[in-house]
Amino acid sequence: MRATNFTAAMCVALLFAALDSQAQQTVYKWVDKDGKVQFSDTPPPGDVKDSAAKRMGGGYVDEGLLPYETQVAARRNPVVLYATSDCGELCTQGRAYLTKRGVPFSEKDAKQPEVATELKAMIGASQVPVLKVGATPVKGYAEELWQDALDKAGYAKARLPGQPGYQPQ
Repeated sequence: MRATNFTAAMCVALLFAALDSQAQQTVYKWVDKDGKVQFSDTPPPGDVKDSAAKRMGGGYVDEGLLPYETQVAARRNPVVLYATSDCGELCTQGRAYLTKRGVPFSEKDAKQPEVATELKAMIGASQVPVLKVGATPVKGYAEELWQDALDKAGYAKARLPGQPGYQPQ
């Protein structure tokens, strides 16, 4: 039975590894009433007490393809996007903007209790999206505000030839 669970877990991992790097997926893991480990893209049933959710995909940029100034900025002022799976259009636009600009970022799920506590301490509310550039939080999504925060942190303003997503002007 454990081999079957391992095989299922590997299939899920391979499936998500094959997805486009811009696609965002949440994978849920829980143990059902029969003691079997379950993986799904939908939340577990309400009677499950121990579950975990993991965001898969998005935000990854090969550092070797980044402009030097972006590599330096990412080390000095890492970017974190606080969002939820049901955040809607503003989170989608925010992710797309970061990806288009070539900014490496990590994402935290504001529905997780420890992340919600961190978010509340940082901005005084549980509002999403929030972009944190280094130690500077930016509430909500407004391209101009995000652009300004990234510019001040030293991130390159445009993608260069050879980078994924580069489009000549």
